[in-house]
Amino acid sequence: MKKITSRRRLSSSFRDPSGYVFFDNGAIYRQVNKIYKENYDQLIGSGLYQKLVDLQLLVPHQEVSSSNLKSGGAYKLIKPEPIAFISYPYEWCFSQLKNAALVTLKIQRLALDFDMSLKDCSAYNIQFRGAKPILIDTLSFEKYREGYPWVAYRQFCQHFLAPLALMSYKDVRLNQLFRIYIDGIPLDLASSLLPYRTRFRFSLLSHIHLHASAQKRFANRTVSKQRQKVSRLAFLGLIDNLESIVRKLKWQPKDTQWANYYQETNYSLQSMEHKKQLVGEFLNKVDKKDFIWDLGANVGVFSQIAAAKGGRVISFDLDPAAVEKSYLNCLKSDNTSILPLLLDLTNPSPGVGWENQERMSFLQRGPADVVLALALIHHLAIANNLPLDKLASFFSNICSFLIIEYIPKSDSQTQRLLANREDIFVNYTKLAFENSFSNFFEILSSAEIK
Repeated sequence: MKKITSRRRLSSSFRDPSGYVFFDNGAIYRQVNKIYKENYDQLIGSGLYQKLVDLQLLVPHQEVSSSNLKSGGAYKLIKPEPIAFISYPYEWCFSQLKNAALVTLKIQRLALDFDMSLKDCSAYNIQFRGAKPILIDTLSFEKYREGYPWVAYRQFCQHFLAPLALMSYKDVRLNQLFRIYIDGIPLDLASSLLPYRTRFRFSLLSHIHLHASAQKRFANRTVSKQRQKVSRLAFLGLIDNLESIVRKLKWQPKDTQWANYYQETNYSLQSMEHKKQLVGEFLNKVDKKDFIWDLGANVGVFSQIAAAKGGRVISFDLDPAAVEKSYLNCLKSDNTSILPLLLDLTNPSPGVGWENQERMSFLQRGPADVVLALALIHHLAIANNLPLDKLASFFSNICSFLIIEYIPKSDSQTQRLLANREDIFVNYTKLAFENSFSNFFEILSSAEIK
C-alpha cells in the first residue's frame, strides 16, 4: 500500500512562474521550475547563494530527492529552513520596515558582484528571525543584463520607499495602507499624501513625485521598445541613492500613554517584581512553551521573561511607539527569540489578497502553545464592550495554555476607562470572569499580585 501524502500548495505562492512553495506532511518545500534553470544554476554556481547564507541574508535550503516533483516543468526541489512566524509589512513598526528595505538593497548590491540582480522587491519576501530581517524567496534572482534598468525599481519604491516616507513625514499609522494595497502603496497616492516640502528633497522628488507623474503620463501609451541603456555604474548609483534616502528617513516615537505605561503604572516596584515572579512560575508549570504570544505586550517586559524560558515569543501591541521601542530593544540586545509586531486585537490582521488567502489572517497563524494576556482584559471588556464569554471563546481558539490577569474595576487604569462613560458593565466581576473562562479552560493555578 502506498502512503497518502498531504501535499498542499501555499496560498501566497502562485504568481511566480519560476516555482512555488508547498507543504508535504508538515514540511515546507519549494519547487524550482525548468524556466528558472539558468538563473538557479547561476545563483548556486556563482557563489552568491552561499555568500548570502553566510551573511544570514537569505534563508538556507537543501536540495532534496526529486521524487515529489510534479512532471513537466519541474527542475529541482529544495527544502528551505522554516520561519517560525510569518509576519507582514502592515504588522511591522517603522524600523522593521526600514531595516527590511536596507537588507533588500544590500542583497541587490551583493548580487551585482556575482552578475545577478533581484527581479522583484516585494516586502513580503522579507521575514524576521527575531529582530533580523532575512530574504525568504530563493527565486527572486535573475542574471544581470548589462545595459538594462532595474526591473524591481518600481516595486521597491512602492513597497519600501513610499510607505517609509509616509510614516516619516505624515503619520506612522499609514503603513496600514498595506492591508488595502497588497502590491505596495501606489506612488500617485503617496505623492498626494506627502507634505509639499518633500518636493524640495531631490531623492523624494525623483523617486516618488516625478516617478508617480511618469507612471501617470505613460499609463495609456504604447512604450517604445527602444530604451536608454543603464550602465552598471549607473545601476550602482541608483542603489546608493535609494540606500541614502532610506537611511535618512526617521521616525521618533513620541511619548504615548502606552509607550510610557511602565513609568506611569500604578504597580509599585514590589508588586511589579511579584508579577514578574508569578508569570515566570506559571510558565515553568507549562510543559510545552515553544511558541508564545504576548498580547498587549507594550514594550515587551514580560516577553523577555517568556523568552528566557526557552520559547519563541511574538510580542503584539497596538501602539506603534511601544512596538518601535520593543523592536529597538531587541536589536540592541541582539535578542533572537522575540519578534515585536503591531496588532489590534479588536481588528486583527485579516486574510487578504487573492481569494482572501494570499496573506494569512492572524488566527490562521496560530495557535500558540501559551498566550500571555496581562493587564489587557479590562481594555477589551470595558473600552471595547467585549463580553467575557466572547473573550474566553476567542482565547480558547488561539492557545493551549493561557496566563491571564484580571483587572478589577477598582484599579486606577480601569477607572480611567470609565471616567467619561456610564458604568454599564455589571457583569464585569471576578466571579463572572472565572465562570466565563472556566467554560473553556481548566484553572490550574491562580495568585493575587501583592
